[in-house]
Amino acid sequence: MTVRFVRPVSRAAHAGKRLAEGGLVLFVLAILAHRFGPLSTPHLVALLLAAGALAALSVPLALRGLVQLWQVGALGGIASLKALICALPPLALVAYGLFLYQSLPRLYDVTTDPDDPPAWKMPVEAAQIWLPRSFVVSSADRDRQRLAYPALTGRRYEGALDRVYEAVIKVGKENRIHFQNTRRMAARGAAPPAVEKALPATGSANRPVPDVIPVPLPRPSLIEPSPVPVADNGDLLLQGDTRTLILGLPFDLVVRLREEEETTLVDMRVASRFGPHDLGQGAEIAEVFLRALDAELLGIAAE
Repeated sequence: MTVRFVRPVSRAAHAGKRLAEGGLVLFVLAILAHRFGPLSTPHLVALLLAAGALAALSVPLALRGLVQLWQVGALGGIASLKALICALPPLALVAYGLFLYQSLPRLYDVTTDPDDPPAWKMPVEAAQIWLPRSFVVSSADRDRQRLAYPALTGRRYEGALDRVYEAVIKVGKENRIHFQNTRRMAARGAAPPAVEKALPATGSANRPVPDVIPVPLPRPSLIEPSPVPVADNGDLLLQGDTRTLILGLPFDLVVRLREEEETTLVDMRVASRFGPHDLGQGAEIAEVFLRALDAELLGIAAE
C-alpha cells in the first residue's frame, strides 16, 4: 500500500499575503490621488496610516507561514515571501515618518530670520480636517527652530535689488516654486503736458501760429515698466508655493528682498499647509533654494 504524504496549507501565509497586497494597493493609489488628483493631505495621511496598519498586520501572519513551512512543511512559503515584500513600502514610509515626527521639533513654520520673519502677503487658509494646529507661531517655536536648524540663515549679496530679484525668479522656476504676482509693475510717469487744442478753421488767420507744435506723449500705462515691484517700506515680498517631488506635500513660502546700502539681504519663510509638523521638509526646502541662489548669483558675478 502506497502512503501518500499530503502537505498542509498555511492559512496564515495566504491571509498575510492578501492583507499586504491590499495595503500596497491602498498605498500606491493614495499617493497617486494626492500627487496628481484631488485627494487632500489630511486624507492622504489617514490612508497611509491605514495602509501601514494593513502591512503591519500581514507581517506576523507571513512569519507564521514561514514557521509552519519550517516545522511541518506547510504550503505558503511563496505567499509569505510576497506578503513581506508587499508590506515593505508602506511600513518603511510610515516608520520613517514616525521617526521624523519624534526626532525633530514640532514645527510647521520655519524662517531664516526668527527675530523678524517675513510677513505673508496673503494669508494662507486650508481646512486642516483632523490635523489641527495653532496658527500662532510663538517665541518658543522660534527658539526650538534655532536649536534644530542653526545653519538656516539669510543671505546677503553685493548687488542691486533687481539683479537679485531676477535670480530669485529663475531659481524658483528651477526648483518647482510658483511665485505669485511676479509681473513687473508699470512705472508711475508724470502726466504728459496738455496739448493745445487744434485751431478752428474759421478765424484762424487772425490768431498767431505757434512756432513749436507739441508732440503727443504716450499714456503712463504704456511707459516701460520698472524692474521690480518694490513695496512701500522698501522690501520686496514674493509669496509662492511648492510641492514635494514624490508625495506632493504642499508648502507655502515667502521670500523677502531688502536693499541695504550696496547689498541686498534675502530672507525666506516656509510653512507646511497642513498639520502641526513639517517633518523637517520646510528647512530642507529653504536650504536647497538658498544654496541654488548662492550658485546662481556667484555664476552671474563671475561673468
